[in-house]
Amino acid sequence: MGTEIEADARALRLSRRERALAQMEAHDLDVLVLGRQANVRYISGAPQLWVVGTRPFGPICEFVRATGEIHLNSTWDEGIPEEIPHENLYGFAWNPMTLVEILKNIKGADTARRVGTDALTPTFAKLLPMAFPNAELVDAEQAMQAARRVKTPEELQVLRHALAIAEEGLATGAAALGAGTTTKAITAVVLEAEAAGGVSTPATQDAAWVTSKEHPWRRAEGGDAIREGDLVVLSAGVLADGYVAEVARTLYVGDPTDAVRALYRRRDALWDSLVEACRPGMATSALLDAYAHAGERLPVMPVAHGLGLGFDPPVVSPQLRATAEAELLEEGMVLAVAAHVWQESVGSVITRDAVLITADGCEVLTSSPAWSAAASVATSNG
Repeated sequence: MGTEIEADARALRLSRRERALAQMEAHDLDVLVLGRQANVRYISGAPQLWVVGTRPFGPICEFVRATGEIHLNSTWDEGIPEEIPHENLYGFAWNPMTLVEILKNIKGADTARRVGTDALTPTFAKLLPMAFPNAELVDAEQAMQAARRVKTPEELQVLRHALAIAEEGLATGAAALGAGTTTKAITAVVLEAEAAGGVSTPATQDAAWVTSKEHPWRRAEGGDAIREGDLVVLSAGVLADGYVAEVARTLYVGDPTDAVRALYRRRDALWDSLVEACRPGMATSALLDAYAHAGERLPVMPVAHGLGLGFDPPVVSPQLRATAEAELLEEGMVLAVAAHVWQESVGSVITRDAVLITADGCEVLTSSPAWSAAASVATSNG
């Protein structure tokens, strides 16, 4: 986030590194050379410059298992944790050979046997052996994903804080919703509330839309005006302290009809089925099966995805069925779980909640009400 100026809390930094070191041991990695921002933040605990889109690989952060030393690409000391000394910081360089010379001077670089990277490009595949002459270069993304998928208690605390900000933005948007408003105006209200909560980097800027009554996977046509009889999705997301929080609710504008109430009851039944599937040891495909158990069609969007420092695995999607069948839920994982139901001539009801997998089931981390049919009514602003 561009507004962050302080390092992550010490307990948070240390708990994450303990998990990373355990995975380095399990995967026999002597050194990590990381370029992906989420991985860099996980190891270093230093705020990173947030940008839209992807970046080419570069050696941004190095973590040495034997010494615990961290080397970080940074041109300033502000926001750098105390355990990363100034001499372990190095500036930007257009010439990759300059970076190679810096890596050569890392203690243990000449004796490392296995060096893990997270997004190696052909150029650095040729250059890194110059810095680590006795090492085999291997993919470290599997180790980093294993470390990041299960959240530490300190991470859960940060996630809860991020979710609270997202929920406040959602509630503010709901209070402003009504016939006569526009989705753009509601989006502005949500983003303003998130900024007032201390987060100027939204996880999404698509905060409000009217669902289609003609197609289950589309939005209503005809502009962004909100009218009586519309089902409007409010979706709030923030990137707070590096962690992504997401929550979504659907509100009906006007006095709900029997058909609308029936649609919300279907959503409630689907949600109960999804919660039942959120248990340790279950394949993530159980979340896909939950739709069939509730008698609902699978959506084209992911049913669930991991929350953490960015968009984490697993990604549970109908298009990735084989992956979902092979991946198991573990205690300590946090998922954004989506429920989607649709009825022709009525529209869609979509909700998204954060779910923590616990020892004997799950805990829904989002505290705002599900807004069943009786409560999901927005009054006219006219």
